[in-house]
Amino acid sequence: MPFGPNKSGLNFDNNRCLIVGEIAQAHDGSLGLAHAFIDAIASAGADVVKFQTHIAAAESTPAEPWRVKFSPQDENRYAYWKRMEFTENQWIELKRHADERGLLFLSSPFSVEAVELLKRVGTVAWKVASGEVGGSVMFERMADTKLPVFLSTGMSALDEIDRAVAQIKSRQLPLVVMQCTTAYPCPPEKVGLNLIPVFRERYQAAVGLSDHSGVIYPGLAAVAMGISVLEVHVTLSREMHGPDVPASVTTAELKQLVDGVRFIERMKANPVDKDSLAAELQPLRRQFGRSIVARMDLPAGTVLQEEHLTVKKPGYGLSEEKLGLVINRRLRVARAADALILEEHLE
Repeated sequence: MPFGPNKSGLNFDNNRCLIVGEIAQAHDGSLGLAHAFIDAIASAGADVVKFQTHIAAAESTPAEPWRVKFSPQDENRYAYWKRMEFTENQWIELKRHADERGLLFLSSPFSVEAVELLKRVGTVAWKVASGEVGGSVMFERMADTKLPVFLSTGMSALDEIDRAVAQIKSRQLPLVVMQCTTAYPCPPEKVGLNLIPVFRERYQAAVGLSDHSGVIYPGLAAVAMGISVLEVHVTLSREMHGPDVPASVTTAELKQLVDGVRFIERMKANPVDKDSLAAELQPLRRQFGRSIVARMDLPAGTVLQEEHLTVKKPGYGLSEEKLGLVINRRLRVARAADALILEEHLE
């Protein structure tokens, strides 16, 4: 169920999907690259730029192991999170840059400290990442802001989602339940579009798709099903380094996705009345239709028989349905081969 304007200024309805370009860690710790992503995502026509806010000392212990060792320069996961950090002033500048480019600014926090930082920086909503759904302490801090919550469901069974939704609704927060599958990249068999109507009915809430397929097709299909939010990971190039690249669309593909989404929305917003459309297309139908014409040169006075006539385009004369009514009538005037036979030519 879509919701209207709220403290964040967001206004969700089924007529326009909010498109989120997720940078995550694709900047690889480079502030300049983070700013470049903002420009590229804005130029592609997305509505929101999304980051992840990691504060290593608040989020992790120095002993956190690698799940997948993708960064040869970092000794462990903690060192990687440390390298991904931006200072508060740098976050403020990223937010300002997004504002200047007409993008809403959003970031997923991964610690209470990150929540507090983003409250100061200014985020349009809270994106609760798949691994953070059970984090009640963080949730309480986020709920105090009254901002909308985008609830990712990638690692949660229905009972856990039920509890999280109940907690969010108890605080009367605007909610979007995001279908998500935590697989990078996500194969088509696991995208889970079937869950979009399930979540909409089960939670009576706006629904969205957080897509990790690395292609634009799931997003287009989900928009046709009426989602309110679509989130995709973005990369500047498939040659970039990082764990999210295989699950990301390029900025050129993001532009194609945005164009496709807006095309689908225009189609859905303009239902076609078949009879009205047929009436509108009558001039075209006449052009493509067939008329009764002389098969050969016919002198005046000819009593028309089948062998004298045929039907050919365009359909500006007597229609072929009237062929039987023309047989045995006499020509008032001569008609050359391929000339239209009109009512005024007949006795």
